[in-house]
Parts: sequence; structure tokens; C-alpha cells
Amino acid sequence: MSKGFFSIPRPTNEPVLAYAPGSPEKAALKAAIAEFRSQEADIPMYIGSELVRTDVKKRLAPPHDHQHTLGHFSYGDRSHVEQAIQAALDAKEAWGNLEWEQRAAIFLRAADLIAGPYRAKINAATMLGQSKNAFQAEIDAACELIDFLRFNVYYMSEIYQQQPVVPFSPNTWNRTEQRPLEGFIFAITPFNFTAIAGNLPSAPAMMGNTAVWKPAETQVFAANVVMEVFREAGLPDGVINLIYVDGPEAGDVVFKHPDFAGLHFTGSTGVFQHLWKTIGENIAMYKSYPRIVGETGGKDFVIAHKSADAKALATGLVRGGFEYQGQKCSAASRAYVPANLWDEVKEYMLADLKEIKMGGVEDFSNFVNAVIDEKAFDKIAGYIDQAKQDAGVELIAGGNHDKTKGYFIEPTVFKAEDPKYRTMCEEIFGPVLTIHVYDPEKYQETLELVDQTSPYALTGAVFSNDRYAAELATKKLHQAAGNFYINDKPTGAVVGQQPFGGARASGTNDKAGAMINLLRWVSPRTIKENFNPPKDYKYPFLQES
Repeated sequence: MSKGFFSIPRPTNEPVLAYAPGSPEKAALKAAIAEFRSQEADIPMYIGSELVRTDVKKRLAPPHDHQHTLGHFSYGDRSHVEQAIQAALDAKEAWGNLEWEQRAAIFLRAADLIAGPYRAKINAATMLGQSKNAFQAEIDAACELIDFLRFNVYYMSEIYQQQPVVPFSPNTWNRTEQRPLEGFIFAITPFNFTAIAGNLPSAPAMMGNTAVWKPAETQVFAANVVMEVFREAGLPDGVINLIYVDGPEAGDVVFKHPDFAGLHFTGSTGVFQHLWKTIGENIAMYKSYPRIVGETGGKDFVIAHKSADAKALATGLVRGGFEYQGQKCSAASRAYVPANLWDEVKEYMLADLKEIKMGGVEDFSNFVNAVIDEKAFDKIAGYIDQAKQDAGVELIAGGNHDKTKGYFIEPTVFKAEDPKYRTMCEEIFGPVLTIHVYDPEKYQETLELVDQTSPYALTGAVFSNDRYAAELATKKLHQAAGNFYINDKPTGAVVGQQPFGGARASGTNDKAGAMINLLRWVSPRTIKENFNPPKDYKYPFLQES
């Protein structure tokens, strides 16, 4: 089995391309978008060595242009779940026995393919399928996924290097082996990040596991490109099996299977808690205790001290709240601004929001695009329309929405007198930011309010030019955010720099993009070898003096 007696150099983060006018990357991306729009894709499931197509097809359309058809994907049923599990189990022994360097080579090649020939394709698929602008697609589908693959290989090499502090003592040799888990991994991935979709099945696979991967239906268009990359990189059949099946139907098969070994999940808190409960109820069925790793929701905050820079705060709120239409689990959705800064911050925000353009991703001048689907649109619009009617809530900016051509919702800012108003407390997952203006002399009390308002603890930020105030926030909000920012927006964690994840209702905080996550997908075995075993049971104390 793999021991990893050498390591690889620590990687550097993939450079973010600018897509400036006249640049080769912009021309390549526009060409890839045009090619996708000129044809209709027929997307299969990937189970073992088979590209599985069914008679049940589901349509894919850009959220910003829902009357255009990008293609269709084959929809499966429980038989395909069973087939995928069997394919994962059939591939398990050979894959788990493969030396780690060989597994590493596959994923390093995948990273290079995304950095090179697949860059425009995976970005274009993410832009069209998930309505991301060019920059949001670049930092996600290209750079973050590349970073996940390269840094995870680096962390894997370090894990395999870790051996007992005293490997040799008189007559003995001690060593540690990192085994894949006994069974298959079930990866459930969200719509909003292609990088997460690629990382959740590949991180366990890197450590010698095999996986069944179920992506969000609204991310299938780019998930298919991820799978194309893995296959071209040389991933053996059955290591990652990509299926499109109804969630409860898939769960009914997966969570009753004795070889279920782990869940790698990103999605809603409610679904994750339901899955955890189901696993608990079925615990006696399994060969081992399954690993449960999940990142769920957030109600992410920004609190400003009276010393904060108003312009930096306004920029942090606009970017943190409205990039990718607020559809990031880390997006700023509640803010606490001291009264002495509010007028200036409001002026800066209104100026920025007046300039921001909204529309399809094909026009690179659009900062804001569409929300993911009609269900999300209706939910977000419902929050906005209700808030516009409620007493004590002032509409500061935006508030309009239209789904005639695409699911467009204006970046919307409310000011709430009540810091416990529903849009200050409930996860909306859209371009809605609610601000509570507080007495500048009640900073400490407001920190306590921030900590107590939400069950989530994913991301948060403090803006302050007073170091004592920044330190107070850091300490008071110790458990309120797994990723905490000082004088920066609460979004945009970079692999290798800010491992990502939160606690409380936001998940298990197993930090995607860090060694801690990979350690969840191995089961260590310690081995002691005695070169001169004793041949007499008697210890010295038994001897007469």
C-alpha cells in the first residue's frame, strides 16, 4: 500500500485571467459560449465504463434565457443508483491498491487540462448553465477547481508521509498506513460552484475511495464537462460514477446499503439534517460508521465599527452581497452599520448600484446575471415583496424582479429597524442585503446581537480601523463564523489560503481545500513489527530479588 516516502512541492494558486478586451482568453471564451449555444447537448450518466442514456430526458436552459435549450440530460431511477454503487464497489480494490503517486498523476493532469484546453469550455458551461459572469466562472470553474486538485494532491503527499515520531525502537519498527474507507462514498453537490461539484467526489477518490456523484440538476451542464476532464485525464472506469436521479429515490438506495461508507455534501441545512438522521436510523446496517462531511447554509454578516472606512465598507457590501446574485453560501446578507457612517455608506452603495448592469452572461459588461431557476426566483421575490410592505423596513435600492426572459432580480438593499426582522435572520440565497443601523456607542452589544441572531456560523466580517475594536469582534464572534474576515468582504475564500467551512447549523467545518478534509476519507492502520519477539511470558518484576 502507498506510504509516500517523498513529498511534492507546495503548489501556487492558479492565476486568474483578466478577460480584457482583445485578450486571447476572452476570444476563446466567447467562441466556446457561441459553440454551446449553437447546438443541443445530449448528456449521459457515467456509470462504470458505460455512458448511460435513458428515455427520460430533462431540459437544460440558461437561467438568464430560459427559452433557449442548451440540451437534455438522461434522467435515471433507482436501478441506476444500484448500478453506480456496484460499479464503485467493483472498481474499489484496484483503485485503492494503486500507488498514491499514480492517483495523484491523474488529478494533476486533470488540473492541467482545465488550466489549458478545457478552460474556455468549463467556464462557458458554467456561465451558461449557472448564469455566472466571466469573472465569477473563472474564479470558480477554472481557478478554484484547479487549486482543489493541485493542493489536495499536495496534502495527500503530506498525509502519506506522516509516520510515528519514533518509527524505530529496540527490536521494533512502527509505521502507519492510510487506508481508503471500507465501502463507497456518496457525493451530493450544489448548483452554485462547479469547483465544489468537482471537489466533493474527487477528494475522497484521491485518497483511494470510489464514489457515486449526484449533482444538482441545475449544474449538470458543467458537471458533464468536469467528468469529461476526469476521463481524459485517465480516471479509471467506476472510480467516480455520475448519476442524475431523484434525491429521495437515490437516498433510499444509498443509505440502506451495507457498503455505504461516507457522505460528502454541500447543500441546504434541512436536507443535510434529514440525511444525517436517516444515516443514524440505519447505522446498524453498515459495515462501518460512515463519515459525514457537510457544508450547508449561512446567514453571513458584516459588522462595522464607527472607525471603519465608509468606502471600503460599501464596496465590501456590494461585492459581498451581490456577486453571483448573492447565491453563495458565504454571501453578505445582513449588515450592522453604525449611525455615524450610514449616510456616507448609503451614498457610496447607491452610486455603485446605479452603475451595475444586469443581464445575460454573453454580454461581459453585465455584473449581475440571473438567479438559478424559477423556484429560487419566486422565493426571493416573495421575501422582497413582503419586506416592501412591512412596517419598520425601508427599501434603499432595487426591489424589482422580472422572469419574462430570465430569472432576474435586482440587487436589493433594505434597512430594518428591528435587527431580528426576518430578512436579517433567514437565509434567502439571493441578491438581498438587509442593514440594521445601530448606535455607535453600542458596538459590544451589537457584537452580541450578531452572534445570537442566526443559527448559522459560516462566514462573517468586521470593518474597523481601530485594532482594539477588531480584536474585540474577533473574540466575541469566536464561534460565529468558520471563515472570518477583517476589513474584507465575507466571500471569496481561496484554496491554500483560507480553507473553507463553518460550524453550528452551517456544517461540520471539515474545511474544503485543506488536509483536514482529506483525513476524513482515510482510515489509519498502525503496524508494529517486532524483530526479536520475546519467548518468555515473565516480566522482570516477577523475578526474585
